[in-house]
Formats: sequence, C-alpha cells, structure tokens
Amino acid sequence: MLRELRGLARETAVYGLATVLGRMLSFLLTPLYSHLLEPADNGAMQSVYACIAFLSVIYGLGLDTAYLRLGRREGKADESAFGAAFLTIMGSALAVSILLHLAAAPLARALGLPEEMSVLVRYGAWILAADAAMLLPYAELRGSHRAGAYAGIKLAGIGLNLVLAYAFVRVMHLGLRGVFLANLMASLSTLAMLAPVIVSRLGALDRARLREMLSFGLPLVLAGVGSMIVQVADRPMVAHAAGLASAGVYGTCYKLGIGMMLLVGMFDQAWKPFILERADRPDAGALIARVLTYFGALGAWALLAIVFFTGPLVTAPLLAGKPLIHPSFWSGLPVVPIVALAYLFNGLYFVMLAPLMLDKRTGAVSAATWAGALVNVLLNALLIPRIGMMGAAWATLAAYAAMAAAVWALGRASRPVPYEWGRLVLLAGWTAALWWPAANAGLAVRFALLAAYPAGLVLSGFLGADELAELRSLLSARRA
Repeated sequence: MLRELRGLARETAVYGLATVLGRMLSFLLTPLYSHLLEPADNGAMQSVYACIAFLSVIYGLGLDTAYLRLGRREGKADESAFGAAFLTIMGSALAVSILLHLAAAPLARALGLPEEMSVLVRYGAWILAADAAMLLPYAELRGSHRAGAYAGIKLAGIGLNLVLAYAFVRVMHLGLRGVFLANLMASLSTLAMLAPVIVSRLGALDRARLREMLSFGLPLVLAGVGSMIVQVADRPMVAHAAGLASAGVYGTCYKLGIGMMLLVGMFDQAWKPFILERADRPDAGALIARVLTYFGALGAWALLAIVFFTGPLVTAPLLAGKPLIHPSFWSGLPVVPIVALAYLFNGLYFVMLAPLMLDKRTGAVSAATWAGALVNVLLNALLIPRIGMMGAAWATLAAYAAMAAAVWALGRASRPVPYEWGRLVLLAGWTAALWWPAANAGLAVRFALLAAYPAGLVLSGFLGADELAELRSLLSARRA
C-alpha cells in the first residue's frame, strides 16, 4: 500500500509546493499589515474577507467538485460538461456581483464598517466573480493531473498580489483600499493565465449533464456554507462583541496557525481526486483508514512544531530589528495552539469525509458540516462575551472536532471503514506527552522534544513489521 500511496504523496508534494509557497507569500502580507494598518483597520479587513470566503462557496455552486466526480470520463475532460458548468457559474456570479456592487453602502453598515469603506464591498464583489471563474479551470488541471501547471499559475497570481499589495499599501499609502485593489488586479490576471484551459475545454452546454452535476454539487454548497461558517463566522462575531480592534488582533494571530493550514490544504488538494478515482475499488475502506493514520502522525508532528516555535519566531526581531508581528497584536498569541489543533481536526474530517463522497451521500456531508456550524455559532455566542478571542478559538476547535465525529458516524451506515483507533490513540498520547513539558522549556529542549516524536513512534511499535519492510524496500529502491 505504501507504494500506491507514493502517487498521492507526489501530487501532495506538488500541490503542497503551490500551497506552501502560495500561503507563505500571502502570509508575508500579515506582518506588513500588522505594521502598517491599525488593529481596527485589520479588523475591518478580516470582516470583509470573511464575507468573501463565505460567499465564494455559494458562487461555485459545488460544480468544481461535481465536475471532478461526474464531468470527466475515463480520466479525460468532457467539453460539454465543462462548458455547462463554467457558463452556469459565470452567469450566476456576474448577476450576484452586480447586486452586491449596487448594495455596497448598506452592506458595509451591516458589517459595522463606516460608510466610506463601502468601496471595499465593491472590490470584494468583483474579486468573488473573478475567483469563481477560476474554479472550473483549476478543477480541470487537478483532474488531468497537471499539478505543475496548477502550481505555477497559483504561485504567479499570489506573487503578483503580494507585489501589488506592497506597492499600493507600503509605497502609495492607499491603506485598506490598496489591499483590495491589489487582490482584484491579481485575480483578474490569474484568470487571464487560465484562459487557455477555459478556451480548450469549453464546449456546448449540455443541460442533462448540468442537471446531473447540480444534483451532486448543490448539496455540497449547503455543506460548504456550513463549513465556511465554522471557518469565518468568528471574525465578525468577535468584531460585534469586542470591537474591530479585537477582531484585527484575533484574525492576525489566527493566521499564525499557517503551518497546519498549509499541511491540511495541500493534502486535501491531492486527496480528493486520488480517492474519487478509486471509488469502485474493494479495498477503498482500508486505504482510507491507513491514510487517516499516516495523516494523523504527520499532522501531530506539525502541531508540535507550531506549538513549540510560533511564539519565539513571532516576537523575535527578524525585520530589520523589528518583530515579525507588531507588539500590538501579541495579546492574541495564546489562540495559535488552539487554532492549529482545530486545523488538525479539519484534516481528519477531510479524510473521513471520503466514504460519504464515494457513495454520493452529499446530504450527509451537509448534515455533518451544519452540525459543526451550529456548535461554532453557539459556542462563539456563549464564550466570546466571557473570554473574548480565546472563546472564538475554542469554539473553532470544538466545531471541527464535531464535524469529524459526525462524518465518522454517518459514514459507518453505508461503508464501514476499519480505522486504526489503537494507533490513533497512541499518536494522541505521545503528542500530549511531548506537548506538556515544553510549556516552560527553552528552545533547545523544544528542539529535542520535536526530534523525539518520530523516534518514539518507531520504538513504540507504531509501525508494523509489514510497513517497516515495505519502507526499507522503498528506501533501498530510492538509493539504487
């Protein structure tokens, strides 16, 4: 099985290059904004981008995932399915963006923003339309395993956004307006780079295929809305309960969980097409179970690295004698370990989601994500007024854990998966045992504890004899 998973690992590495480098490039904007924008301005930015993230799920109509599952035949693109999905997304996106543009002023007031910031809503409307137009060509690149092209275009767009944001905010002093203008220009430029994929795949609209894809994709929109509530509802709720400045501090420190976010994001990009292509295999359940174990092992190691080193890295004078993040945001650092653990549960959710996706039980996916959304909103409403941004972080962790538990329970009904619970418990115990003594330890001890993680797994018998033998075989072949 390890040999087969090498394909997943290779594509994860390529998608990971795009995701890691892309998110790292985007993350460079976080220190920039922390030093150039006040916490309240950062809070306004976080609130608008939370709405953009939420609406992006609705804009896509679930057709990008539906195209991967139903729009490709025998590993090849179906132009009629691509055309039907692309034109449907574009038509609805343009209509909704026009409405958002016209209603920018009242929408800004609803978000608690001054009326002069309504221009940010207008920029956001057209960012949404441009990003929606990219969904199908990106899905086609993933489905045809053109990971290099996918990574190259992604990185070019993100790099352009970084350069423009620096120019508009740092050099031209456009403030928040420069942030959103840079994003819009970068999105339009990325869409232009994807134009050859669109033109080469655009066929006549096939209404029957469109209905089939919509019946698969629209329930995923409902699920995606629930999932996005879990991801972004905390920012506007913190802003409403504690003010824009607190929302800015929380949102900035939330992004410091970038390491786990990157790991989960790059894995999910490769995992979905990998497992969907194996929908009819009799050993699909065993494959899912083993991937969950391996992902849990890697994710727990990454979690320890984030917990051990984020604080020292952020407060160190790395930028010409200045700290990476402005001291006015340091009060939010305690949320980072909780957010990183929440992202780990999000990755486990993605793996255990596979049985529902393979059996086309999109209604069950919606039920699981809305369970998480309900937990998130209720705990945010309960905890934020009492313990501030820490309440939002704990609510996020509880929501992702609830989603993972829900998809596991719902998936058992139609496709029982032999998850390796004993090994997962061992992982959790070993991770906790290393986490606890690091709280008051110096950097040298933390490095030693991090290095002890894989050694402890090997010595504990976490890897079976067959896995060790296969691993030795792979390493021998690699050396040869």
